[in-house]
Formats: sequence, structure tokens, C-alpha cells
Amino acid sequence: MSLPPIVVFDLDGTLAETAPDIMRVLNVILAREGLPVLPLERARELVGAGARALIERGFKVSGRPLDAETLERLFEDFLLIYAQDVAADSFLFDGVLEAMEALSSEGYLLAVCTNKPILHTRLILDHFGITERFASVAGRDSFPFHKPDPRHLTMTIEAGGGDPKRAVMIGDSRTDIDTARAAGIPSICVPFGYTDVAIGTLNPDMVIQHFDELPGAVAKVATRWAAMVGDTGIEPVTTPV
Repeated sequence: MSLPPIVVFDLDGTLAETAPDIMRVLNVILAREGLPVLPLERARELVGAGARALIERGFKVSGRPLDAETLERLFEDFLLIYAQDVAADSFLFDGVLEAMEALSSEGYLLAVCTNKPILHTRLILDHFGITERFASVAGRDSFPFHKPDPRHLTMTIEAGGGDPKRAVMIGDSRTDIDTARAAGIPSICVPFGYTDVAIGTLNPDMVIQHFDELPGAVAKVATRWAAMVGDTGIEPVTTPV
């Protein structure tokens, strides 16, 4: 009996708009250090590579050097402050719940693979009441590896009981695309996430503009991928496009 197909989602900028809360916490850190706060409009260029990189980028914008010891102290402060209120202003993107429901009804397992720490990941998913929809949830610290290491993705799939030969990664960044490509898994990306370049220039297998396109895109990409690799054992779920 074959394992079921699985759709694996990134979190920040893919399932949810989390930048408002991430930037809020960054600005608390910057203000404490006597640096000017940054507008939400800077999030697309700052968010997406983890809290340490976010803090480093925030300091770089202000032109102040940041030593390793200070960075670690501020990183720990960031995690504590963020955990107190992870989703005051965050929200799921339009159509996410409907797309997840449609994929589940077609026989796909669902999973989350994010570089956000697992504590904050679960707090956000719990806030939106969707944790139980996922067969597995993996954060940056869930395994010894994290994206773009493909083992983060493949171990998430394994933990969820899905078939890696019938898996699709849904993301918003170069990291998601590179991770999926290294794992031999197709990627579908959204253009409204956290990336400093147009997502289409990074050559994911497909870009969708809205989550109502996702079920059909998953079926199309999975079928195309199976044909490319010539694996007749792959039987992707077919959803009308």
C-alpha cells in the first residue's frame, strides 16, 4: 500500500502574513538599543531569513555595527518577546483555509516546514486554530537540519507519513525553492511573501496569484513532475484545473 501524497507549506509569507508582528518585535529591540524603528514597508527586504538575520539587517539599516555577543543577547530577547504575543496583527492569507480543505478532500496530507522556531510556529498555528490540520509541523529546531538543507523537508514529510515521491512544497522564497529542488520535490510559490526579488525569477515549478489556484496547481505540478522523472509508480491525485 503506497503512502499518501503530501503538500508541505512554509509559514511566514506563505500561509500567513506574519510580518506585522515580526517587525513589531524587531522595533522593540531596536528602540531598546537606541536605534530608529523601521516601517512595516521594509519587511519584504528584512524578514525571511530568521530572527538573527532580521536583527543583523535592522542594525545594518541604521549603520551600527553588531558584535556576535550582542547579537545572541538580542536574539534571545527577540524570542522571548515574540512568544508573548505572536499573532496580534498577523493573519492567514485569503483562501488558505479553503485551499487546505480542498487538498485534504482530495487525499493530500498537509504539513508545515518552516525556519521559525517550533515554539513560535505552534503558537501561531494554535492561534489560528489550524494545528490539527497538519500531519506534521517542523520548525527550525525540530531536526538537526533546517532549510535550505533538503533533509528538513524530507524529514517533515517522513514525520507526517507522506510519500516524498508525491510531495509538493509551497513557499514564498529562494530558500523554499532551493530546499525543494535539492530534495527532488516540485515547488509552487506565492508572490506576496518575503523575498527581495520577484519570485518568478527564481524559477519555482509554478507561481500562483491566489490560494484558490492552489489545488489545481498542485495536481498540475505533480502530474508534470511525474512525467519528467518518468516514474510510472507515481500516481498523483488529480484535481480539475
